[in-house]
Amino acid sequence: MKHRAILGAAVIASAVWLPQTGLASGYTETQYPILLVHGLFGFDHFLGANYFYKVPGELSRDGARVFVSTVSAANSNEVRGEQLLAEVRRILAQTGAAKINLIGHSQGSPTARYVAAVRPDLVASVTSVGGVNAGSRVADIVRKVAPPGSVSESVAAAVAGAFVKMLTFATGSDHLPQNTIAALDGLTTQGLATFNAKYPAGVPHGCGEGAHVVNGVRYYAWGGSSPVTNVLDPLDGPIGLLSLAHGVPNDGLVDTCSQRLGQVIRVDYKMNHLDQINGFFGITHLSETSPLTVYRQHANRLKNAGL
Repeated sequence: MKHRAILGAAVIASAVWLPQTGLASGYTETQYPILLVHGLFGFDHFLGANYFYKVPGELSRDGARVFVSTVSAANSNEVRGEQLLAEVRRILAQTGAAKINLIGHSQGSPTARYVAAVRPDLVASVTSVGGVNAGSRVADIVRKVAPPGSVSESVAAAVAGAFVKMLTFATGSDHLPQNTIAALDGLTTQGLATFNAKYPAGVPHGCGEGAHVVNGVRYYAWGGSSPVTNVLDPLDGPIGLLSLAHGVPNDGLVDTCSQRLGQVIRVDYKMNHLDQINGFFGITHLSETSPLTVYRQHANRLKNAGL
């Protein structure tokens, strides 16, 4: 009798456990591949870590086909967009998929938006993560301190250029053209206003939501509004200082209004600009939903939307 009771309990436990495993399997299995697009000074792999720290693995383990872009670490939205378009074509040819889901962090958002604007037939969705969709106050200040043609501009370009050369050499992407001044201009409020006039899809009027679907492409956004999130993160200090430049809720580099695009999921996560890509080796806010979970939830959202 005792053995039967144990056997019965084991069967019940198996019946409970198996469906739960089944629910997890395929949770992130989108119809179309996902391509993660890095922002300014971004990379694929560097010093044993990737830009989207552990994100590709979290998405792929439950069904998603995930790729990480390699576009210029520093260049204009349009130049990076053309590079991304070439990658999209390559991935679609490789996988046989008809379209792709683009998820862009920071400058990765206007980069992805460019591709969706010029080739909407190849894009299922664009998701902005902490995206610079209406400009960055930090970029505005840097441009004011280093105006076009000034000595300070030359110095800033030289310093940033040296960093980019080191980064691209270490990551094996030194074949790509780099232009730090074009990148800076493309991230200012004026630069994004000009860009948005050409490529307005999903961009809201004011601080609301934009069109959810344009030319068959779904637009989403999520981001954060807490510059300082973990005292153990050595990058929180500098990000906290940069946040003082905004005067409105921001993630340290981009204010929450600029982060908005299409259907806004949330732009008030307790995350700063780097937490949105799973931070400095995963050091994020202890009481907030893990960025990895947010990416998984969004992949499931794309799946449920037939994307």
